[in-house]
Amino acid sequence: MKIRLLLLSLFCVAAYSGKAQDVAVKTNLVDDALLDVNLGVEVGVAPKWTVELPVSFNAWNMSHGRRWKHWLAQPAVRYWFCDRFAGHFVGAQLHGGQYNIGGFDGKWNLFGTDARKLKDNRYQGWFIGAGVNYGYAWILNRHWNIEAEIGLGYSFTRFDQFKCATCGRKINSKKPHNYVGPTKAAVNIVYLF
Repeated sequence: MKIRLLLLSLFCVAAYSGKAQDVAVKTNLVDDALLDVNLGVEVGVAPKWTVELPVSFNAWNMSHGRRWKHWLAQPAVRYWFCDRFAGHFVGAQLHGGQYNIGGFDGKWNLFGTDARKLKDNRYQGWFIGAGVNYGYAWILNRHWNIEAEIGLGYSFTRFDQFKCATCGRKINSKKPHNYVGPTKAAVNIVYLF
């Protein structure tokens, strides 16, 4: 419901302004490569400021009992150093969502997160956090851009742990985990209205 209200607010701001290149829709090629359904909407709110709401969703069933299901929303505010939707920008983002992941042969322990535990366990829970972003947008023509963005930040998650990826035997309940590190990676194809 909150996401719907935020999207409605973004569209109302866009409808009010009515100028060219005040609204953009985008898809993240990194999410696309991970088979996530994703869409982002960005609205200009001042000459050098925009707000955006990218969302992604993955509910596919995978082979061999693996789980990789989640939804994610990352509302953000961006400051553009030149014009909106062109050149360098910095931003601040919030993020939150839910996940259900397990059955993968993770081979790394990075930023306090041990992916090696994903092979024999399934984790189901929610997360919230915040971060800062940097990016650059290349203008292709009047309506199309390519945009690259990286973000660093903090996430707090609370999860239930299950013994295997497909079974339901819970071995830990409502366990907290803190994460500091990359929170966003995007290469967006952007259409400007």
